[in-house]
Amino acid sequence: MPDAPAPVTAPGTSRSTSATIAPNILRYLARVAEEHGVDLQPLLTRVGLDPTVMGSAALRVSYRQGSDVIRQAVGLTGDEHLGLRVGAAQHLTAWGLIGLAMMAADTLQDAIETGVRYQNVSGAMTVWSARWEDVGYVLRADLPDPALDPTVAAFLVEEAYSSVVTLTRLSVGATFAPQTVEFAFPAPRDTRPFDELFRCPLRFDAAGNRMVIPTRWARAAMPGRDPITYASVLDVLETEMASRRDQQDLLEVLEISIAQSLPAVPSFPEQARRQASSERTLRRRLAECGTTYEAIVDGVRREQVEQLLRRRELTLRDITRQAGFADVSALRRAVRRWHGVTPLELRTGLLEREAPTGR
Repeated sequence: MPDAPAPVTAPGTSRSTSATIAPNILRYLARVAEEHGVDLQPLLTRVGLDPTVMGSAALRVSYRQGSDVIRQAVGLTGDEHLGLRVGAAQHLTAWGLIGLAMMAADTLQDAIETGVRYQNVSGAMTVWSARWEDVGYVLRADLPDPALDPTVAAFLVEEAYSSVVTLTRLSVGATFAPQTVEFAFPAPRDTRPFDELFRCPLRFDAAGNRMVIPTRWARAAMPGRDPITYASVLDVLETEMASRRDQQDLLEVLEISIAQSLPAVPSFPEQARRQASSERTLRRRLAECGTTYEAIVDGVRREQVEQLLRRRELTLRDITRQAGFADVSALRRAVRRWHGVTPLELRTGLLEREAPTGR
């Protein structure tokens, strides 16, 4: 494949409440947490992911749900390298058809670019891009939300690059190592697990997250390359991508409709009329997205509350009214369900997280 002057990339979810992410990371996170003696199922159930739901191949979770589970899992396990371990526990089979397409690709570069193109199907929670640069073939991992909790941000980037290295070694050989890996987050107290996993020079507090893949590896032939299988799987992935875009469009339209209507919330029949749809059809389409209208309303309200809590001048009564809750007690119950803390405790945490660090 010729060197591309522009990066190969694919957009991430534009709204954090859209249920469009396949929960591969959460499934492996639950397995690794269990090795720490931590049962994540109560936490998963609390955000609407009970065992039956987690076992569904059609399940999609929102970026918000995934971030919440990750943040609390890091705290429960006390493992500052949890992202590395979750990434290293994976196999290409976890990526389903994308994993098969990557194994059937011609070269490692082709495999990576296939993964980048169909990242939304794989369940990626970072936004991947890849291109040739002066230093070599560069794979970047950006975060859709720059205000993401630093603990979650570090986990996601660790998991992303750890899984890339692990799956590449499984595919092309155990001797694979990047040329360099750069992380935008500060160095952890113990960097030895990073050294042991990546086996290359590392840089923390970098301008961005970047893995440089040596040219000889990028152009190495994939052992399982098969042009016919590759083309066949891509046809299926293109169909799934089109379906996923339709689902994401529906969810985002509903979220915007609800957000613009607050403090009033359109009833389900009213929302169906707005979408020129019957109630039965809209309910079926939401089921195909793995969600319900009530869950979307809850997610939009949650996002609204968190934004309003960042405004110091607003009282809890103001926030209750603007977010469409019946009274302050209902607001408190909702925040407790979402975060396990009171609204004032959540406000303090949000403001502290966003305060300048002096660096």
